[in-house]
Amino acid sequence: MKNFVFYLIIVLIWGSSWIGIKMQLDTVSPVVSVTYRFALASLILLCWCRFKGLNMRFSLADHGFIFLLGLLLFGINYLLFYLAELYIASGLAAVIFSTIVLLNIVNGAIFLKTPVDRRVVFGGLLGLVGIGLVFRGEISGVSLDNEGLVGVLLSVTATFLASLGNIVSVRNQKKGLPIVQTNGIGMGYGALVMLLIVFATGQTFSFEPSFKYVGSLLYLALFGSVIAFGCYLSLVGRIGADRAAYATLLFPIVALAISTIWEDYQWSLESAAGVLLILFGNLWIIRRNKAAGRTRSLFRTICSGGR
Repeated sequence: MKNFVFYLIIVLIWGSSWIGIKMQLDTVSPVVSVTYRFALASLILLCWCRFKGLNMRFSLADHGFIFLLGLLLFGINYLLFYLAELYIASGLAAVIFSTIVLLNIVNGAIFLKTPVDRRVVFGGLLGLVGIGLVFRGEISGVSLDNEGLVGVLLSVTATFLASLGNIVSVRNQKKGLPIVQTNGIGMGYGALVMLLIVFATGQTFSFEPSFKYVGSLLYLALFGSVIAFGCYLSLVGRIGADRAAYATLLFPIVALAISTIWEDYQWSLESAAGVLLILFGNLWIIRRNKAAGRTRSLFRTICSGGR
């Protein structure tokens, strides 16, 4: 039940966060916005750790992997996605990010020696086909001129880095590093890297005191970073990076639901079929896993003489 709650929270929050990112791209530099977001998220988490009296002492080697987590998952990949949305639609960026399902399977097999689960691969492929149907218009409409190609390449690179960040998180959890503390410190490291990039590129810190910018910043920092990442990385540790990443296939569906209400999005037979494929892929993974679990349980019962 807890896994389902985590899954639901992740889908609802991150499914709406793409719009929040779009709201931040008007006047403030993307790298500055990412710095604000993760500095605020880190501050919230570290204050929580202090309030709860959680252990904050880690070895130098642990800090090295926490820094790597922050660099990959709370820094560079977000900067690249913010930049990508200057060139391509947020929906297309979300579609590209959905390929993290298969990237996590491949990277998990390479770096963690995780067995490739054909059920997850098949369900993931179904979901990606569904995503392709839902966003076929945006995908076919993208112009691979200089700007369009830049946006696509930025999104692909960002997705690959995010997948590596998932793998680092699995490694850290296997070594017993707690999620809340490592997220708090990792987000701080990510914000620090963004700060260095601001200075290195000669950009100035600006801030837009509008309700839209401040509201989206608070939402992305508290909900999109602190809460959603806590749930997501917990799910990664509990069910694996490959299955947890399947939630990314449902993000665009939430975005479409919001667009239906606020932007009068018109559904087509193609998009409806795509949604059904995504849901069926999800159901396939869940039901097949339950069936496999029952088979293993029966096998253990037989081997133990029915006890």
